[in-house]
Amino acid sequence: MTLQKRNNQKKGKSPSKYIRFTSVAFQMGATIWLGNLLGKWLDSKFDQDFLEPTVTLLSVFMAMYIVIAQVIKVSKEDD
Repeated sequence: MTLQKRNNQKKGKSPSKYIRFTSVAFQMGATIWLGNLLGKWLDSKFDQDFLEPTVTLLSVFMAMYIVIAQVIKVSKEDD
C-alpha cells in the first residue's frame, strides 16, 4: 500500500477537486448577489445612489478572495 493511499484512508474520502470548484461558483454568485441586495437596501434606507454599486463591487472582490484562498488550499493539499 502506498503512502498516499494510507493518507487518504486516514483522512477519509474528500470530495473531488471538480466538485469543490463547482460549489465555489455557486458560493461566488451567492456572495455577489447578497452584496447587491445589501447595497440596494442601504441605498433605500439612507436615500443614496452610490451604495449599491460600491457594496456590489466590494462583494465581487470578497468573492474573488475566497476563490483564490480555496485554490491555494487545494493546491497545498495536493503537495
